[in-house]
Amino acid sequence: MEKSRKVVQYFRVSTTVQERSGLGLAAQELTVKNYLNTGNFEVVGSFTEVETGKGSNALDRRPQLREALALCKRHKATLVIAKLDRLARNVHFISGLLETGIDFVAADMPNANKTMLQLFSVMSEWERDAIALRTRQALAAAKSRGVQLGRMGAANLKRKNDEKKQAADEFAVTLARIVNGFRAQGMSQRAMVTELNTLNIPAAKGGQWQLTQFRRVLKRIDAQASASSDTAAFAA
Repeated sequence: MEKSRKVVQYFRVSTTVQERSGLGLAAQELTVKNYLNTGNFEVVGSFTEVETGKGSNALDRRPQLREALALCKRHKATLVIAKLDRLARNVHFISGLLETGIDFVAADMPNANKTMLQLFSVMSEWERDAIALRTRQALAAAKSRGVQLGRMGAANLKRKNDEKKQAADEFAVTLARIVNGFRAQGMSQRAMVTELNTLNIPAAKGGQWQLTQFRRVLKRIDAQASASSDTAAFAA
């Protein structure tokens, strides 16, 4: 008989209102339950965090997470969460968690290794920061030029298109690291799409990848690589 694997469950909600209403918690519990049903697991502890926003760092704000990690150490157990973004969208925090030596798994992407978890957190943080930054910059620039916000003239359309291109280029740069790894394994484009969806790595506009959509991003990645090579050759 297969030996059971010890796990510690960790759930997180952001406010006491969510705690009382159960908003989001039931969905997290179901996701983790479905994952645990796929194997022989022994739950040695379960923790639910209600974040207050107080504390100097991520662990200070999450006492339940500290206790969950301590229990994992005592029992040599794996920390199980529902989704990676329920734990953190901060690259340094994820890296720090990986450095503790405690295994953890996101139930919605259980096949992801540590490298993929770091890349996913990089993409999540980049997406969050990039959206916020571009929004602030666009609004500030428009206001300084006297553009009436909310109106879509020809100038506004051009700026919007430029911003979309910049966002697409940034996304391609981020995804290139993953795609290059897939290519090194000799994976077909269709297999890459399947793997991205299996790992729950979102497409540029969110949601699952489609082959046609992936090929557009792949074309942009190859164009960037070609431009980089041409620049290096010219410099040499």
